[in-house]
Amino acid sequence: MNINYKILLVDDEPDILEIISYSLENEGYSVYKAKNGLQAIEIAKKVTPDLIIMDLMMPEMNGVEACEQIRKSTKLNNVIITFLSARSEDFSQIAGFDAGADDYITKPIRPKVLLSKIKALLRRNKSDIDAPVIQINDLIIDRSRYLVNLKGIEISLPRKEFELLYLLTSSPNTVFTRSKILDAVWGTDVIVGDRTIDVHIRKLREKIGDSSFKTIKGVGYKFVS
Repeated sequence: MNINYKILLVDDEPDILEIISYSLENEGYSVYKAKNGLQAIEIAKKVTPDLIIMDLMMPEMNGVEACEQIRKSTKLNNVIITFLSARSEDFSQIAGFDAGADDYITKPIRPKVLLSKIKALLRRNKSDIDAPVIQINDLIIDRSRYLVNLKGIEISLPRKEFELLYLLTSSPNTVFTRSKILDAVWGTDVIVGDRTIDVHIRKLREKIGDSSFKTIKGVGYKFVS
């Protein structure tokens, strides 16, 4: 049973909320429901869910805006956020990941496949607890708490930026190919383009320092210690 896990479902279609919540409750998850981004933020702050499954297009506040607001809360740093949307265009996925989402699931999806995906996401999050702290010069990266400290100053990073930074710093001066980065940070089940990596690297350069990241043309990136 999964009674220790709390899942927040966010969708403006009542039928989808009912179908998914029924499947999750049968698996033992504690399920909370919201019909738009504003409600999602309010409920998330109250219950601190382990996972948020959120539609992209909703009235009042869409999923991208809600995700950005949730990621600004220190209390909700470790919450897994995945979008569940009928929109499969590359630009909508990039917008979701840029907002701090961890995954992107395209509708329609069979309940059993969705449950399998959820279990994988929750397992991955649990494994982060025992991950080692990385320290390179004045940069400290604590994966168990998703915290980055540079020269004594705490830096807040969206989850995917954090995952990318942790990967590159796990082996300084080692070149990580684009395919390796995509598999490690976004997973094999999510289809994203090279532009997604470039955008995240650009944001890390702005926050950590341009000289810390080197582009190997046609291959990938490395963190320079």
